[in-house]
Formats: sequence, structure tokens, C-alpha cells
Amino acid sequence: MQNERGDNVDLYVPRKCSYTSRLIEAKDHGSIQINVAQVDPATGIYSGESTAFALAGYIRNKSEGDMALTVLVQENDSSMAAAAAATSI
Repeated sequence: MQNERGDNVDLYVPRKCSYTSRLIEAKDHGSIQINVAQVDPATGIYSGESTAFALAGYIRNKSEGDMALTVLVQENDSSMAAAAAATSI
């Protein structure tokens, strides 16, 4: 819910799992959110930006958290490379 100024005034904003798109409930104590740094591919230096990935406890309980994070980062890297190539043309 938002007020007149457009500020978010909800007490709880639910998150979705970045891998399965499942809703992460408030009682899901096994869920995590990881911020992965954006690195300049030419210099290897941290650019000051990061991408947040949320993983549900369901994925971590199935011991697939590392695979899910790897897939998400690879997809993010390929989309960032495509965006950089499109802007350099």
C-alpha cells in the first residue's frame, strides 16, 4: 500500500524466490538474500553496484541452493553482456 506521496507504507513486503518465482513467506526462516557484486569485465574492479538474489528455503532444503545461485548469476552475466554490447554499437 502507498500513501499520497508514493511511499511504501506496508509493514511486510513479501519477496519472491529468484530461481523458482515462489513467494517467500514470513515464516520461511531458511530463505536467504544474497547481493552479488557487479564487476567491470575489463579491469576486474568492483563497480559499486550489486544484484540481489533471493532463494527460498525450499530450494536450500533440497540442497540445490548452490546450483540455483550459479544459474542466476550466469543468466545475469549474459544479460549484462548483451546490454553492454547493445549500448556499444
